[in-house]
Amino acid sequence: MRMLHTMIRVGNLDRSLDFYQEVLGMRLLRKEEYPSGKFTLAFVGYGDEIDHTVLELTHNWDTSEYDLGNGYGHIAIEVDNATKACDMARQKGGKVIREAGPMMHGTTVIAFIEDPDGYKIEFIEKNT
Repeated sequence: MRMLHTMIRVGNLDRSLDFYQEVLGMRLLRKEEYPSGKFTLAFVGYGDEIDHTVLELTHNWDTSEYDLGNGYGHIAIEVDNATKACDMARQKGGKVIREAGPMMHGTTVIAFIEDPDGYKIEFIEKNT
């Protein structure tokens, strides 16, 4: 068994694709429209689905925003340097909501940014 993807619902697919591609450097792997169901699925990631876990962006055509609820946590991305990742995200229009620094009760360096729909993305600095 292996993890295939995580799905999140987005209110504006173009805005979300821009964020995940331009701010986080993912690439669009495939996009499928389902007119009879009035939704589009877009899969983004850092590598091909055959051997990488990816992110599925689901856009329901008649819904422009979602209540994220209190059960969702975050998407985690490993980075070489969390401070530089925050700076790069900010320069590309990303919203940094927690600057890089040690996690509470630990030493791992983390930071958080937010996507256009309010989903949290954690940068975890690689241990070298």
